[in-house]
Amino acid sequence: MPRLLAVWRRGRKGPQRGPRPPADGLTPQELAEVAGAVERLSHGLTRDRRLAGARYLDDERLLGAYLLFYWPVSYLQARGVLSELPAPPRTVLDLGSGPGPMALAALDAGAALVTAADRSERALAAARSLAEAAGKKLATRRWDGARAQPLAELCGAARPDAVTLGHVLNELGSGESALEARAALLGDAARLVAPGGSVVVVEPALRETSRALLAVRDRLVAGGLAVRAPCLFRGPCPALSKESDWCHAERPVEPPAVVAEIAAAAGLRREAVKMSYLVLAPPGEPWAEPPPGRVFRIVSEPLPGKGRLRYMGCGPEGRMGLALQEKHVGDANRRFGALLRGDVVEVSEVEPRGDGLRLGPGSTVRVLAGAGSPLPPGGGGPQVGGATGGGPG
Repeated sequence: MPRLLAVWRRGRKGPQRGPRPPADGLTPQELAEVAGAVERLSHGLTRDRRLAGARYLDDERLLGAYLLFYWPVSYLQARGVLSELPAPPRTVLDLGSGPGPMALAALDAGAALVTAADRSERALAAARSLAEAAGKKLATRRWDGARAQPLAELCGAARPDAVTLGHVLNELGSGESALEARAALLGDAARLVAPGGSVVVVEPALRETSRALLAVRDRLVAGGLAVRAPCLFRGPCPALSKESDWCHAERPVEPPAVVAEIAAAAGLRREAVKMSYLVLAPPGEPWAEPPPGRVFRIVSEPLPGKGRLRYMGCGPEGRMGLALQEKHVGDANRRFGALLRGDVVEVSEVEPRGDGLRLGPGSTVRVLAGAGSPLPPGGGGPQVGGATGGGPG
C-alpha cells in the first residue's frame, strides 16, 4: 500500500497543501477525493456499466481510485489463481494489464520475465513505477483488445508460459458477437503459450459477467480446449442451465486498512475477494484425470437448513446438492461443516436424494485440495474428518 500511495500521489495534479501525508494512509481530503472517484468507478463498472470498455484509466482520478481500491483486490485475485497452476510460470504476457496488478502478482509469484500490455500509457507508466519501487523488472507494450493485433508481436520470439487477462473480457463489447470475439482472443492466447502453459482469465463475480465467461468457456471446450481450473466437468457448464445460477470463487481476506477505509467512505463492502476465473490449457493438451471416487468442487457458500447443512458441488458427474443432517455428523464427515467455496472434496457412502446426494453417519468427507490450491494428481494428501482450514488464496 505505501508503494501504491506513493505512485498515486506522484500522479496527482496540482500542488499538495498541508503537512506531509502518512506513507501508509490517507489524509481526510485525500480520502474524500478517492472515495468519490471509487463511487463513480464502481457505478460505471458494476451497475450501469457505462464505463465498461471506456478509457477510464486515462482519467487521473479514476486511475487513482483503481490504484488504491481495485488494484490490491486484483493483485490478490491473481495470486489466488496463479497458485492453482501446475507450476509457477517463468514468462508471462499480461493482456489488458492496466497499472499492473496481475503483472506484479506474477513477478511476486516467481516469474522472471513479465510483459504488461495495455492501451493506456498512463496506466502502463504506473505499472512501471510500481515495479521499479518493488525492485522488479517489468516490460510494457501498447495493446488494444478491441483491435486485431497478433499477440506474438507483444512477446517477441519467446512463447510465454502464461497469458493472463484480468477483468478484460467483460469490457470487449456485449452480445453474441462479443462472445465470439472473446473466445477468439482466448483461442489465440492458448495457441501462443508454450507447451504445458496456461491462459489465466479473471473476471468480476457479477452474475452477468460470470455467465458470459461460462458461455465463452463452453465455446472453447466444444472446440477442443481443456480446462485446468476450476472445472472438473468436461461438458457444457451446468450452471448455465438455469438463469439464476452462476459460478464464482470467494476467498475470505482482511483488506488492507486503506482499502477498508475507502470502502466505508464510498458506502461499499469489501470483506472478501470474489471473482470468476478460468484457466485453460494449450491446444492438444488433454484434460487432467480427476481423482478416483465421487469428487466435487464446492461452488456455493454453506446453505443451512432445518437440521442440516447443504452445499452445491460440481464434479465429473455434474452439478448437484450435497447435504448432511446434523444428527449424522461424525468424525469421518465432520469436515463437511467447515468447507469453503472452491475446496475440492471426495465424498463416499452417499445416496441420491432430491437434486443431489445425501451424506449419512457412515459417509466420509476428504478434502483433496483447499480453495486456491492445485489438485494433486490422483488427489494425494487428503485431509479427512475433522481437519480445519483451507488452501491459500
